[in-house]
Amino acid sequence: MSSKQIALANSLPPRLIRFFEKFPPAAFLQPPSLPAIPATSPESIVASSPTATSTIANATIASTVPTDPPSSTPPAIADALPYPNPFLPRKNFVTGRWYGPVYGLRKQADLVKLAQKHDVVDLLPYTIKKPGEKEKRRVERGLAVKGTGVGQKVKGKKWERTLKGRLEERRKAMLNMPALIQEWKQKGHGRGWKKWPSGKAR
Repeated sequence: MSSKQIALANSLPPRLIRFFEKFPPAAFLQPPSLPAIPATSPESIVASSPTATSTIANATIASTVPTDPPSSTPPAIADALPYPNPFLPRKNFVTGRWYGPVYGLRKQADLVKLAQKHDVVDLLPYTIKKPGEKEKRRVERGLAVKGTGVGQKVKGKKWERTLKGRLEERRKAMLNMPALIQEWKQKGHGRGWKKWPSGKAR
C-alpha cells in the first residue's frame, strides 16, 4: 500500500474505512503475479514430458477464450471484482435462489453521500445511488407515465380536454359584448328580446 493510499485512508471516516476493509476498491487490488515460464522450444518440452502436449493444448485454448465481458453488460457493473457487488442482488446458480444486497438502498445512499463528501465516490462499487445514475436510467427508460412518449398525448380529464374550446368561446363572447349591450338597450332593456345569451358566453 502506497503512502498516498495510507494518507487517504487516514482521512476517511471510520464507516468508510470499515466498508473498504470488507470490500477494497478494484483500483487498489494488485493482480496476482504469474510465475515466469522459461523460454524453451516446443520440441524440447514435448520430448521432456509426456503430458506436455495436453498442457500446451490447454494453454492454447485458455488463450483463445475471450476475457472481456459481453457488450450487453453495463460497464459499471462489469468491473472485475474478486467479490460480489455488495450493492446488488446476486443469484446462486447451484440452488437458483436470489440473495439480497448486503447494503439496502438507504445505507447505499448514506455511503454514497459520505464518499461524495470525501471525494472517493469513484472507489465505491456500482450502485444506482451514485450521482448521475438516476438521470441516466430516466433517459434510457423514459417517464413511467402513459402518453409522455414521443408522439403520444395524455388523455386528461374532460374539463381539461374541453378547456381550450370553452376559452375560445368565452373570448369571442367578450369581443361581441359591446354590440350585445347596444342591442339590449335598443330593444328596451329586455322588452322584445328574443335571443337570450347562453351560459357559456357569460
